[in-house]
Amino acid sequence: MENPNYAPDGLGGGGSEPFGRRSSYDDHTARMAQLIESKGGTWDGINPESVARMRLQNRFQTGLDIARYTAAIMRADMAAYDANPADYTQSLGAWHGFVAQQQIIAVKKHFGTTKRRYIYLSGWMVAALRSEFGPLPDQSMHEKTTVPDLIREIYTFLRQADSRELSNMYREIDAARAAGDSAKETELLNRVENYETHVVPIIADIDAGFGNAEATYLLAKKMIEAGACALQIENQVSDEKQCGHQDGKVTVPHEDFIAKVRAVRYAFLELGVEDGVIVTRTDSLGAGLTKQIAVSHTPGDLGDQYNSFLDCEEITAENARNGDVIINRDGKLLRPKRLPSNLFQFRAGTGADRCVLDAITSLQNGADLLWIETEKPNVAQIASMMDRVREVIPNAKLAYNNSPSFNWTLAFRQQVFDTWSAEGKNSVAEYDRAKLMSVDYDTSALAIEADELIRTFQAESAKRAGIFHHLITLPTYHTEALSANNLSKEYFGSQGMLGYVLNVQRQELRLGIACVRHQNMAGSDIGDDHKEYFAGEAALKAGGLHNTMNQFA
Repeated sequence: MENPNYAPDGLGGGGSEPFGRRSSYDDHTARMAQLIESKGGTWDGINPESVARMRLQNRFQTGLDIARYTAAIMRADMAAYDANPADYTQSLGAWHGFVAQQQIIAVKKHFGTTKRRYIYLSGWMVAALRSEFGPLPDQSMHEKTTVPDLIREIYTFLRQADSRELSNMYREIDAARAAGDSAKETELLNRVENYETHVVPIIADIDAGFGNAEATYLLAKKMIEAGACALQIENQVSDEKQCGHQDGKVTVPHEDFIAKVRAVRYAFLELGVEDGVIVTRTDSLGAGLTKQIAVSHTPGDLGDQYNSFLDCEEITAENARNGDVIINRDGKLLRPKRLPSNLFQFRAGTGADRCVLDAITSLQNGADLLWIETEKPNVAQIASMMDRVREVIPNAKLAYNNSPSFNWTLAFRQQVFDTWSAEGKNSVAEYDRAKLMSVDYDTSALAIEADELIRTFQAESAKRAGIFHHLITLPTYHTEALSANNLSKEYFGSQGMLGYVLNVQRQELRLGIACVRHQNMAGSDIGDDHKEYFAGEAALKAGGLHNTMNQFA
């Protein structure tokens, strides 16, 4: 999909269709003029070109329009990645519509296209920043409706970014006409015709489904109706859910998880989003516990495979206790070890094997993408699991969490140190492995090599480990904290107002960040356009001579 775009179909139909089949700017204007004329003069106060402009500023009528459109983008991107792993995709996590909007505005500004750039919606950030209970840990304690509400909010802001950018183009068209510059007018109209929307796919976190399969289905519907084309679900127990990078994670048997995956697929199909994408996350690498013993009917079936990883002890008449759960393994009666929490534990060292089984099982039961949660960013580790998965399912693909929970600097400096040590490199003696985070090493050869590995991590792992989508779950949680720290330090200190001007406003001006004209970003000029449409010369507009935003023109 070379130029992802969208526009409304005919008059009043409420549907949507791709740009390749849409009415042009002139066609919209002509059709509106015909409709207005048919009203016998009662609609003569309506400008047909103004209606055409408003229609083109509102190219998506519903969240389902967005979900169908963005799902098609993801499917095309997945096919492109299969053909060439260099065409991987990326996203940053956003916790507010404005944050997501500014990310995509920046992407369009710096790269000229949104192609292969998405938005990630993190359950962690929703819990920490959007719950009415206040900041919460990532344990599915926040309100279920918060995630669909945030999806809807993000797309409201992205659609407003379209409206704002097109509004600016329309003003340029009017200026070109007033100046008699027909070539400029034609060039601008062509830009409108080929306009690329800010609306991009969202991969949204549904945690462990917030309950049973029915609860998962109901919440999935809300998220899809809000615009989500891709839902990510994890194989933890809903009421024991933990952040993927913390301890105490409890997984569920595969049949339980598959039921929730099916529930999500039913939600997509019911709502007509047939290209909807399901991302199944396995936390088994760091999860050593299960709440249930899987049902097994025949040796070697899925339940038996799940149970084969349990840490067991042989049961005897002497050590048997009331309430024991007993399984038969190779003709022996075994008791899975039960903890005081009433949970059962897996054998140590089985995490990777369980991840591989989880991944294959998910793909064989309706998943489109995998997510293997790891404890560190290491291409070799990820590839070692994905190679095994791809022996069974050759086009298996990952969405990978480039998590801020990792100490990226330390992890890659350690990797370089260990590689140099294994190679017998003499210069390794200059470094103390226990102190690799020291600022003293920041300009060292080891640190420079480690930074280069970090820089190329996404491209290399996309090629080597089957990672189709690289995301950072909660980057803007950290950027907000960093910027607030720096501004507070300067503004409340000796720099005073210069702390803001030097480090914020002047940087906005020098970098050409549109938000320096915050009234325009918030929609003031769009409002002025509408006032002129509605009231003509009587319109009382905000963007006049005395608007201080003119200082930033």
